[in-house]
Amino acid sequence: MGTASFLKRAQALLRIRNQLLRECLAELLAVFVLILITLSGSAQMVTSSGTKGDIVTAYMAGALAIMVAIHTAGGVSGAHLNPAFSFAMCLLEQFPWWKFPIFVAVQILGAFISAGAVYALYYDAIWHYSNGTLTASGPRETASIFATYPADYLSLSNGFLDQVIGTALLIMGILAMLDTRNKGVPKGLEPVAMALLVFCIEISMGSNCSCPLNPARDFGPRLFTYVAGWGAEVFRWVEGRGRGGAWQ
Repeated sequence: MGTASFLKRAQALLRIRNQLLRECLAELLAVFVLILITLSGSAQMVTSSGTKGDIVTAYMAGALAIMVAIHTAGGVSGAHLNPAFSFAMCLLEQFPWWKFPIFVAVQILGAFISAGAVYALYYDAIWHYSNGTLTASGPRETASIFATYPADYLSLSNGFLDQVIGTALLIMGILAMLDTRNKGVPKGLEPVAMALLVFCIEISMGSNCSCPLNPARDFGPRLFTYVAGWGAEVFRWVEGRGRGGAWQ
């Protein structure tokens, strides 16, 4: 009886009653889970030189992470996970504009924290693979574990078009699945369907820019690499870098 009473008091004390705070914490946790799994898949592929994963397994990890993240926060915040989706919801008047900057900040923060967790998880592997030097270019670069970089051949205009089309397809697919007037996804399987949608886009449109699709997924971890030792090179275009280019 004493233990049960203590647990009830603890639950009452820790219960968050502010709805906005509940939504922000749920969104933060969901993005953290999403980026943790996504970047870990990439880290395993890169640091093992492809022996414990390849581009398909990395894409699969990112797609399945979507499913887990939606289950994590879907019932509280709606599991936006992506500033582009939040923006689309605002345009469709299904999400208040005043919440938009708050959600974007939370999503970027969640991605930043998650990048730190992946760095800690793969700390030894990253330093071993990179020979003790954190670089964003060259054959032993490791910045691409955390952020996406365009291919060497890609122009700025083509990269912009690539992201517009990929992100538009993502948003259109999600809205089609959620449209009650459409042929709906069986209840409870929406996260699986959205994971398959992301996987489909990744394996068909990933060669140009590695398919970021999500500004928070890219900017949060990229900012982490900037402060963690990779330096300003993560924000610059470098001609002929190891696995791709970078923005300048």
